[in-house]
Amino acid sequence: MRIPFCSLFVDDQEKALKFYTEKVGFVEKVNVPAGGARWITVVSAEDPEGTQLVLEPNQHPAAATYQKALVADGIPATALMSSDIQKDYERMSALGVVFRVKPIQMGPVMGAIFEDTCGNLIMLNQV
Repeated sequence: MRIPFCSLFVDDQEKALKFYTEKVGFVEKVNVPAGGARWITVVSAEDPEGTQLVLEPNQHPAAATYQKALVADGIPATALMSSDIQKDYERMSALGVVFRVKPIQMGPVMGAIFEDTCGNLIMLNQV
């Protein structure tokens, strides 16, 4: 068994696609119509056959409420892994990404938290 997809609610699918490809550095994998929205996934450029991050529209009231509550409490919606968090922090900051928490040691993990411009906080980790 494996995990082929991981979903992330976003308030604007096109804005999310642009952010995750242009700022984070992921690659668009799938982008097809799916009812009133689209089935959009991105993958790591380092692992194009790996887990796909699904950019899910938060059109359901519960999804939007959940997303807002996490941000209000400072809780990341998901976590990404970096092999060099300081380098990724500097690269993404230069592209205008807002970091709520700059890279710091968190026990055995180096971590940072950034805003994805689509309604989420995202944890960036380096082990």
